[in-house]
Parts: sequence; C-alpha cells; structure tokens
Amino acid sequence: MIEALAILAAGFWAGMINVVVGSGTLVTFPTLLFFGYPPLVANISNNIGLVGGGITGTLGYRRELAEHAPALRRLLPASLAGGLTGALLLLVLPDEAFRMIVPALIGLGLVMVVWGPRLQRTLQQHKPSAGTSHAALLTAGVYVLGIYGGYFGAAQGVLLVGWMSVLTVTSLQSITALKNLLTTGVNAIAAVTFVIVARDSVDWTAVALIAAGATLGGVAGARFGRMLPPIVMRTLIVVIGLIAIGKLALFP
Repeated sequence: MIEALAILAAGFWAGMINVVVGSGTLVTFPTLLFFGYPPLVANISNNIGLVGGGITGTLGYRRELAEHAPALRRLLPASLAGGLTGALLLLVLPDEAFRMIVPALIGLGLVMVVWGPRLQRTLQQHKPSAGTSHAALLTAGVYVLGIYGGYFGAAQGVLLVGWMSVLTVTSLQSITALKNLLTTGVNAIAAVTFVIVARDSVDWTAVALIAAGATLGGVAGARFGRMLPPIVMRTLIVVIGLIAIGKLALFP
C-alpha cells in the first residue's frame, strides 16, 4: 500500500510539473527504481504512464494551441518521428553513451531559457532575412529532442522550451502549450512502440498508478501554470533543470 501510494503521488507531481515546466520523469523514474523496478522496466512503464497527464495538460492549454496550428502541422510530425526513433534506439542500443550527454543538453536548455527573451529580440530584428532558416532549424531541433524524449525523456520539456524560446517570437505561455503537445506526442508514439515491441518490459500496475496520478496532475498543472508570470515560470524551469542535472550526474 505504501509503495502504491508513493507511485501514485509521484505520478501526480510528475503530471503537474510536466505541464508547467517539464522533468516529471525525474520524479517517477527514481521512485520506481527505489521500489526495485529494473531500469528498463521503470523507464518504459513510466513513459506509458505519463501519457495521460500529457493529454489532460495539453487540453488545458488548447486555447493557446489554437493560434499555432500552422506551426504544429510542421512540428508535430517531426516530434512524432523523433519519438519513434528514440523508442527504437532504447530497445536496440545501450544507454551509456546517450546518457553521458544528457546533463550537457539540459544545461544548454537552461541557458536558452534564461537568455531567451534577449535572443528573441535579436531574432525579431533579423526575421525578414532569416525566417525560413529559423523554421527549418526549429523543426530539426524538435526532431532531435523527440529522439531524446523517446529514449529517456528527462527534462525534454525544459529543452523544448529553451529551443523554442531562442527560435520563436511567441510568448512563454504559448511555448508551454506547444511543449505540452509535442512531449505528449513523443510519449504516446513511444508508448505504442513499447507495447508492440517490448510488452514483456511493461509493468502494468506501475503504469496504472502513474497514469492515474499524472492525469489528475495534468489537470492541476494546466490550471496552476496559467497563473504564473513568465519570470516565475523561467525560474521554475531553471530550478527543475538544475535538479535534473544533479540527479543524472549523481545517479546515472
């Protein structure tokens, strides 16, 4: 009962912070490891369980998404393709090499979040001559981060927010809405892949507990996140990102 309640609570917290910031995996994945789940089983079960929280969080930001339909027609397929690629890599490759660069990727994302507003203003000044290349670079980055998300996914949201903060001129709330949909798409396509290809590595009890908690957490996160001013959201992103680096560095 204690184990079940702890996993349920971890799912709720992960679902809530995934909507607002990202890095929910850094709550649920270590919780599963603590209770003795093998790393591969914990990773796959966690991925599947967090899909529900992503869906409720995305629905909570549907108003912000409506104004970005043209961009989503380009970014969502790239994110899904990346998620499928990352999920397949998880099943066929050892994770040591990829996990070694994760702290550096998160650190880069935090730099992009912090300097995002200044870089946005710079890009706005050059937008007429460089808009097309920025769009192509944004799409390519979304695909690469989709690979990362399908493979492990810790702080994928932080990296996406950082990447979009640099290469777009939209508000942080809108970027959060886009991030929620893209990360949910990555989790969903990876979950389908795992169920089809690696069914034996899925612990359905853990999936159910995380899914229940994350779905409720996604609703709470969507309501709470909309109240936060940009400076608070950026601070939360930096704090969660630094915690993510610490966890991955100390407990690889």
